[in-house]
Amino acid sequence: MKKIEMTEEIVLAKKTANMSWEELAKKVSISPVFLTSACLGMNSLKKEAAQKLCEVLGLDSEVAVALQEYPNKTWDFTIPQDPVVYRFYEVVGVYGETIKEIIGEKFGDGIMSAIDFSMDIQKEENPAGDRVVITMNGKFLQYKAW
Repeated sequence: MKKIEMTEEIVLAKKTANMSWEELAKKVSISPVFLTSACLGMNSLKKEAAQKLCEVLGLDSEVAVALQEYPNKTWDFTIPQDPVVYRFYEVVGVYGETIKEIIGEKFGDGIMSAIDFSMDIQKEENPAGDRVVITMNGKFLQYKAW
């Protein structure tokens, strides 16, 4: 089974079960952001989590196997058209150099890991309009000289 087929089966089963990613993640005992990413094919799950997800959604073992396979983390390099995804592209375009400069001042020459990484997405209610709160937490990796 290809990752795209896996994703299609998971999304359909999730929709049929009328479950949110957060509800599903609770039942599997894993972060909703990481679970969603794995279900969309950009990360892999450990065997226990993959099996639990399939049990909860009533999916067969082919899906569990596909969930455990290493992903090919590639994406389209054109400017994204989806408004939510485009805004992140815009944030990096506008603030990317600023983020790099501040990381450099605080940590030195290096990067934030996207491997040793976690992310949380919360809703903050606000009378002026609800706010999206995204926290990204990545290990600092210093460049080494050789």
